[in-house]
Amino acid sequence: MGLHDGHRKRRKASFLATGLTGMADHEVLELLLFYAIPRRDTNAVAHRLMAEFGSLDAVMGAEAEELQRIPGVGENAAVLLKLLGEVHERLNMPEPPGRIVDNSETAGAYFLDVLKNYRREVLYAMCMDRKGKVLDCRCLSIGNFNEIEVNVRAVVAYVLRWGGDILVLAHNHPSGIALPSQADQIFTQQLETMLQGIGVRLMDHIIVADGDYVSMAQSGILMG
Repeated sequence: MGLHDGHRKRRKASFLATGLTGMADHEVLELLLFYAIPRRDTNAVAHRLMAEFGSLDAVMGAEAEELQRIPGVGENAAVLLKLLGEVHERLNMPEPPGRIVDNSETAGAYFLDVLKNYRREVLYAMCMDRKGKVLDCRCLSIGNFNEIEVNVRAVVAYVLRWGGDILVLAHNHPSGIALPSQADQIFTQQLETMLQGIGVRLMDHIIVADGDYVSMAQSGILMG
């Protein structure tokens, strides 16, 4: 048994005995990377990741391309970290399919809960039938701290995929207030026009920040 093998065995035994209790974030990353980097020192890689991204949360939320810029992080490690981050998001997201969302208040309350802990800007879409029954809800884009990139056509494609009649968008402002920027308004109005062309109603675009939300529909930004 080599030096690294003995260290890995001890780290695994410690985790099985006490879980993550007392384990620093870089040690958690080191343990995870055992399963993507089989025969190299993952402690150094974990430290590089923490130095670059600043927190375990930020590492798990990074894009695969960003992760692979770190020396020692290959495709397998990047996929593992991104996968675990998205699995965590899914497990901690309130389950919406089947519920009824038929007004801005229910949509706002739902997304206030979903988006409250994100440190990066994310865009969610919720697709419903004509009675307001949720068909699907998912994150369409993850940005970098305070901006996201999303294409209007990508949102339309999402609606068409699920055969929805109604759409609600929601995104957060992690470092700001829950007021739509000019870019938010332009994007939303362009999307509303395109959706009207295929018979889909954009019911609302919810913006969440600092424990509060703003409804673009209630603010008069949407045509309705």
